[in-house]
Amino acid sequence: MDEPRSLHVRRRTLLAATGAAVAAASVTTTAAAAATRLPGAARPATLTAAQTAGQRVIWSYPGLTPPQSLLTAISYGHAAGVIFFGENISSNSQIASVIAQLNEANASNPVKSPLLMMTDQEGGQVRRLSGAPTLSEKQIGASSQASSQAASAGTGAGQNLLSASMNMNLAPVLDVYRTAGDFDDQYGRSYSTDPAVCSSLGSVFIHSQQQTGVVACAKHFPGLGAATASEDTDAGPVTLTQSLSDLRNIDEYPYAAAITSGVKSVMVSWAIYTALDSTNPAGFSSAIIQGELRDRLGFTGVTITDALEAGAIPSSMTTAQRSVKAAGAGMDLLLCSARDVSQGIDAVNALADAYTSGSLPKSAFDAAVSRVQALRASI
Repeated sequence: MDEPRSLHVRRRTLLAATGAAVAAASVTTTAAAAATRLPGAARPATLTAAQTAGQRVIWSYPGLTPPQSLLTAISYGHAAGVIFFGENISSNSQIASVIAQLNEANASNPVKSPLLMMTDQEGGQVRRLSGAPTLSEKQIGASSQASSQAASAGTGAGQNLLSASMNMNLAPVLDVYRTAGDFDDQYGRSYSTDPAVCSSLGSVFIHSQQQTGVVACAKHFPGLGAATASEDTDAGPVTLTQSLSDLRNIDEYPYAAAITSGVKSVMVSWAIYTALDSTNPAGFSSAIIQGELRDRLGFTGVTITDALEAGAIPSSMTTAQRSVKAAGAGMDLLLCSARDVSQGIDAVNALADAYTSGSLPKSAFDAAVSRVQALRASI
């Protein structure tokens, strides 16, 4: 079966399907490629531009049943993983069945690595699966046994995801909230106003979860703790004006311990931080991704965007433009979370074109792919 240049599908509305059965699908491809060794990962010696691009894209879909277009994209090697939302899940057993179907498609993938199967299981109000962790970060931070509660939350989150056949949790939140009822605190998504507490408890969560074999993702670098209740990057632009000293000594403070604890991935926010880059949202800023996270803090793992469709990004920018700009700034994985398969298609095609033309330098592109492949090989 020849690999298509593009897997065209019509855009779908983001309606949650109810009562749908998980469809069986049979996807076959032929893929014969010699293997070569990259750091920490086995990878075919020759990938097409679209397959190389696909190693940097996380896909999503609407409803309970993954569409054939997603299965086909996976089978051709155009996906690094899939994110799951509440509308995709009716039970742990149901989503495990879906993931088995996605893994079956992945068996035909010339890139012989597990898919990253991820969700947001922070605890408290932000959970896609029922069950652990039931306590929010705020409740853990206020506990007299905070450290043991953070460890239990990390272990519980990992075990819960494993029971649903997932292997990556977009948690914990390391934001250091400022005032009661602000963006993070209104949903209990921050451990404390004290960066040392956030640092300690976040690191315990990370270590405990990753001990179960589930990848942790610290977020939202360099921090959304200063955002007010109405400043939501999913909904619109957010500009944070704290000083460079506050950014580094409060907001970024928990990331040093998280990195020391071996956190495997970091999500970068879409807010603008005037002290570091007055023009670009963090996910488009090499000064923040490379300068702060990698060079200053020494992070060598995988970076991932927040939702690529976020309202914080100018609406005039297409998925293609967003994808190329984020990749060029240093984001390894692009989170196409609009529950629309064609968003993933647009991202892959744009990255493939930029890789082929050289507008995204091949050396940096291949380094990002290598980091993602090492992560996938570790699960």
